[in-house]
Amino acid sequence: MKILAFAEQRDGKLKKVAFEVAYAARQIAGQLGAETVGLLIGNGVADTAAELGMPKVYVVEDDRLGHYSSTAYARIVADASNSLSAEIILMPASAMGKDLAPRVAAKLHAGLASDCIALKVEGGEILATRPIYAGKAVIDLKISSPKKVFTLRPNVFSPGEQAGTPAAVEKFEIDVDGLDFSSKVKSISIAKAGRPDLTEANMIVSGGRGLGGPENFGMIEELADALDAAVGASRAVVDAGWRPHEDQVGQTGKTVSPSLYVAVAISGAIQHLAGMSSSKHIVAINKDKDAPIFQIADYGIVGDAFEVVPELTKQVKKALGKD
Repeated sequence: MKILAFAEQRDGKLKKVAFEVAYAARQIAGQLGAETVGLLIGNGVADTAAELGMPKVYVVEDDRLGHYSSTAYARIVADASNSLSAEIILMPASAMGKDLAPRVAAKLHAGLASDCIALKVEGGEILATRPIYAGKAVIDLKISSPKKVFTLRPNVFSPGEQAGTPAAVEKFEIDVDGLDFSSKVKSISIAKAGRPDLTEANMIVSGGRGLGGPENFGMIEELADALDAAVGASRAVVDAGWRPHEDQVGQTGKTVSPSLYVAVAISGAIQHLAGMSSSKHIVAINKDKDAPIFQIADYGIVGDAFEVVPELTKQVKKALGKD
């Protein structure tokens, strides 16, 4: 049995989720007695591939593969799975992975378990745990097809320790000229730098409609900067035009799983909870003691955000020596 771990890269650098998927593959392989291999697609990524911490990593390089192409990448992953006799494919449930995994599964006639928050082995088979009903429940499932595809929620699985010995890197032979590049990236707009990526952030401070207006997000940003955290927002805030869509956390936004999630003036509609309920520690600040967010919060502060957040920021800066 062989497990193929797809390693996501951006601008030639491995994303954090690549290490999470690689480590999960090694953990599962140890329980199944299986072999693990990595697959990295891009341009000029051979040296980067050695950092993945796997026994062997196959690389497909070409100028046209520097940016993601759903059609070309799907063909490469599917062909690699068939050529390497990999029965199990692990991918991140990132923006790229959510687009790529169904395409790969369709090409391989494979079952797909998406957005998994846990994997374990029972009876020689992988048992995947994933949320359902907008995060209100979780289920354990097994895939019965010969080929199996799993996508793993970012920040839930450990990236593990990188192997001391660099991975053996080998070129995977494929006719790149024969790939379908009808879908390709034409341009990239770089988001404002300075804060962590929302889906990979270790800490997130999110604001809701209770803040009253976009001008009050300054205190959210100040607390986030004190914590070196990302800034998130509820759907109501984004719909009102207070924050860009890339900041939205929830069922129709981004799904996040940070170590710390601070929800400020967010009531906790089920659509929002679906995007952040797997956070390891949740702190809720709301003046409504009956707000649904308190039902899942580890720590709750009932109070006026305009009084609580500035004081909290002050204490965080003091504790971290940033005042």
